[in-house]
Amino acid sequence: MDTIIRPEHQTDIPAIHEVNLLAFGQAEEAVLVDNLRNSDAFIPALSLVAVLDDKIVGHILFTKIKIKDDHGNAHDSLALAPMAVRPGFQNQGIGGQLIRFGLEQAKALGHASVIVLGHEHYYPKFGFVPAEKWSIKAPFEVPSSAFMGVELEEGALKNVSGVVEYSKAFDGV
Repeated sequence: MDTIIRPEHQTDIPAIHEVNLLAFGQAEEAVLVDNLRNSDAFIPALSLVAVLDDKIVGHILFTKIKIKDDHGNAHDSLALAPMAVRPGFQNQGIGGQLIRFGLEQAKALGHASVIVLGHEHYYPKFGFVPAEKWSIKAPFEVPSSAFMGVELEEGALKNVSGVVEYSKAFDGV
């Protein structure tokens, strides 16, 4: 059967929690998703699940963030975090399907850019490049090669620089 990618339903929440718990082998990401869902950063249409044979096997979440420059100007963007695929279904392209569909949905909803902290050899396949290209920095120490961004609209980050400000829901992670 084909994998179906769709926005989460209320009834999916326990399965989404389980997918994140199993994929990461710890509770932090599963709790983060629950906390983000209850925050003002949450965008229901961008909490996406991968369904295979009526079973949720993957989840990806895009939430609102700001990029604040030295002059106090804030630019809207999205954070891709977390993305999880149930063990046993990993390395089958499901994560890639979630990312591609999510980026398309984000663009269709009028969002211009996405920031991710992720594997430097995985995310470039989807157009992500180190965010330092635009002088965009993480609010914590991370390798610059793992802190990446992508423009959903050409030139969207051209005049954007500064430090990413995540939702308070990220504070516990």
